[in-house]
Amino acid sequence: MEIDMFQWDKSCSYDEQQKKTLSYDGAFKAEEARRRTQSATRQLRCRSNKAGMAVSGEVTLHHACAYIQVGQFGFASGHGILIRTCKGRKDYIGGPNHFVDLTMLDDISALAAAVRAITGIGRQEPSQSRAAQSRAA
Repeated sequence: MEIDMFQWDKSCSYDEQQKKTLSYDGAFKAEEARRRTQSATRQLRCRSNKAGMAVSGEVTLHHACAYIQVGQFGFASGHGILIRTCKGRKDYIGGPNHFVDLTMLDDISALAAAVRAITGIGRQEPSQSRAAQSRAA
């Protein structure tokens, strides 16, 4: 049985179905990576910009301290996931841009590791996290 994988490197320009799939799958998989970093869902906003027919548009997950954007920008470079730090959900500039390949959406564990490495989200040891929670209570 052959499974069709989404072709992340196929251009979305003038291809409405490719664009819809990139937007939906990209958002779903980026959210799954964020979830695996163990960050709180209530601190997250998801935005989608469909953009014009000649470009892919983008989906943005904006966390309190991380900004993750999926699209086909920098398409010639092969990079399509922007990850950077931010200071709240109203910070649209954030820290330095880090780009990873769109194909990382096929390896959620690797993408989650990249998000953790770049943003620091979810890096606390479980014992430290429990201790902090008990002090806060």
